[in-house]
Amino acid sequence: MKREIISTIKAPQAIGPYSQAVKAKGTFLFTAGQIPLDPTTGEMVGKTAAEQAEQALKNLKAVLEAGGSDLAHAVKVTVFLQDMNDFASVNEVYARFFPENPPARSAFQVGALPKGALVEIECIALVP
Repeated sequence: MKREIISTIKAPQAIGPYSQAVKAKGTFLFTAGQIPLDPTTGEMVGKTAAEQAEQALKNLKAVLEAGGSDLAHAVKVTVFLQDMNDFASVNEVYARFFPENPPARSAFQVGALPKGALVEIECIALVP
């Protein structure tokens, strides 16, 4: 398994906690989108996008670990936001989950998310 962070000054630098690209070789795990549901109660966690991002990332972490991987082996993350105005507050939470060599990432504003969530996060990760 190999995960290499790619960065070049010939393209714009990352404007948040993500890498320009990640080169990966090995077995991959593709997650479904994770929304901020409590896995025990099935209830939505958090009123703000930041609070919901924290739960969605906890759920993502649990799914990756169940598949034999972890956040450190993430190579690509996609963040879906109900409102792009929440981008900065979600980035603050996201940066805590990916403190070093973060994966490549895209973020989109969408019309609606399941169960009225403000945030949904999916990931592709290497399985070491």
